[in-house]
Amino acid sequence: MKAAFIERPGPTEMIVHGDLPDPAFGPRDVLVRVRACAVNPIDTYVRSGAVAMPLPRPFVVGCDLAGEVVAVGDEVDRLRPGMRVWGSNQGLLGRQGTFSELAAVDERWLYPTPAGVSDREAAAAALVSITAHLGLVGRAGVRPGETVFVNGGSGGVGSAVVQIAKALGATVIATAGVPEKQARVLGFGADVVLDYRDPEIVARARAVAADGVNVYWETQREPDFDRAVSILAEGGRMILMAGRDARPAFPVGPFYVKGCSLHGFAMFKASHAEQAAAAADINRWLAAGRLRVPIDRVLPLAQTAEAHALQESATVTRSGGLIGKIVIEP
Repeated sequence: MKAAFIERPGPTEMIVHGDLPDPAFGPRDVLVRVRACAVNPIDTYVRSGAVAMPLPRPFVVGCDLAGEVVAVGDEVDRLRPGMRVWGSNQGLLGRQGTFSELAAVDERWLYPTPAGVSDREAAAAALVSITAHLGLVGRAGVRPGETVFVNGGSGGVGSAVVQIAKALGATVIATAGVPEKQARVLGFGADVVLDYRDPEIVARARAVAADGVNVYWETQREPDFDRAVSILAEGGRMILMAGRDARPAFPVGPFYVKGCSLHGFAMFKASHAEQAAAAADINRWLAAGRLRVPIDRVLPLAQTAEAHALQESATVTRSGGLIGKIVIEP
């Protein structure tokens, strides 16, 4: 099979597009013909060695996939050949990745793809939507009628947070930069979109939520905690999902006096049960058209190194060069 893989961690130039043996699969595994997969920032961190993980050698890059079941192991009971499936959380914690024509995946990490949802859509939505669900439902416990502030609503995770928060019955205030991105976030369903560069952003958020917001979701690597705490309501919850090397100042006094709570998490550490529960809701919203993750471009498997370079530029240097997910089609 064709695959995009590395022999050891390093720069994008380490990615090889070439032939590997078809994957062997065990009794609980499903062999999937991959039709689409998506690039995520964590893919570039693992590939570069910035996030140390046990890696099989050679290591196929990538977390997300969508495609068709080709064969199943003897102990697989939910899935059958011919079914369309999607999944995430591969290429992590010693598991082989997904940027290949075939992938062997433990049944626990795969979910049926709803009718009417394309493989591109399912792959693009996988990791970012599970991340959004884990944070909003599992950590913040968002309830109907609450207000959610999304700092960075135009990116992959941010756009999923906006849409899922709306699906949960919340009022959503989000930030974005240029007018084009602000309009895009409004299209995702945000009630109000603010310019993140606006020096009056706290006052503008307070004009929408006079008592503060119940949940503040931070997508950026360097949180402005003073601003976040100023926007949070009494008993507000803040979600962190980025910035592993960040060391910003933290306003301890205002935070604890308000009785706020801070929740950090890494999606790939969530259990298969937590992720399956998220996938069930995600499937319902995808099928109903209530969740659509933007796709910036679709590239062939041979251009995986280019895709990683684009993702790194957008994530690390914040080039602004992407306005959605990069999808790879083997």
